[in-house]
Amino acid sequence: MGLYPKATDPLALGLPVGPNSNVYYVDGTNGDDDNTGLSPLKPMASVAAAEDKCVANQHDVVALISGATADSPAASIAWDKNFTHLVGLGPQFPGIGQRSRIVGSAAADLTPVITFSGRGCIVRDVQFQNGKDAASDSGCVIVSGPYNLFERVYFNGMNDATPAARAGSYCLSVTGAENVFRDCTIGSCQTIRAAANAEMIVSNGANRWEHCEFQTYSETSGKFLVTVDASGNGLGNLIFDDCLFYCQTVNWGTGIANAFHITGSHSHFVILRRNCQLVGVGLGWADVVTHVYGAGAQPNAGMGVSTNPTT
Repeated sequence: MGLYPKATDPLALGLPVGPNSNVYYVDGTNGDDDNTGLSPLKPMASVAAAEDKCVANQHDVVALISGATADSPAASIAWDKNFTHLVGLGPQFPGIGQRSRIVGSAAADLTPVITFSGRGCIVRDVQFQNGKDAASDSGCVIVSGPYNLFERVYFNGMNDATPAARAGSYCLSVTGAENVFRDCTIGSCQTIRAAANAEMIVSNGANRWEHCEFQTYSETSGKFLVTVDASGNGLGNLIFDDCLFYCQTVNWGTGIANAFHITGSHSHFVILRRNCQLVGVGLGWADVVTHVYGAGAQPNAGMGVSTNPTT
């Protein structure tokens, strides 16, 4: 295979392979969209152009090479091809910190930066960020397709004070079913949230989060880390396994009251497995706990709430 993996061998990237699979390399610093992208020596410049070359259902891959220059799309990216994968080629950080970045600039004012409507896709080691500064609701990533896997992905939205002060802003919106998020970070501690918004909104499907971190920077009453919208009939059980829910405040001030906001009455469970933990969240898990289930012999309002160690 020489110095680089073969363009027709996604197995070298630890991904599924089909008889016609291709890998398209993207390099924001050295790439050019006129290149074929079939070699890291001739990479393309943008993820959107590489995704356009992919063919659905054959396990094509877009490999985003890490570097000092992020991919800054001029328009929202539609990741709409089934069984088409996106991987960052850089350090495998657990959620936050990836150097393979797709960033919506303030000049572009995108909402969202990318929508994953395809199914059966794998996304690894990529950071999505939205720097939109317009006075309108800001979203970073929408996952509307089913059966996708996100590993070590950073969903970083609301990175300007103007949209972060709007109730309809978010970092991640999940409207698809049966997706898995593993070792991901959702939310940001960089910009204060001055509205009753949420870092993640879930409104459909049975989805699962494993070893994920949900973070925010807020002292606003009514602000949440996760909104569960059970007003429709498509919401299934949501499983959070060994996840951290964290609120940053100024000088250890009063943080948000609850991690979850649950609205609507459709039947569902929010299941907190193993060592789910609250830090900087004042009262407890949810404003409505009817369908929230925790681990342990006697789950109560103090379950998982972090405290300082005694001397």
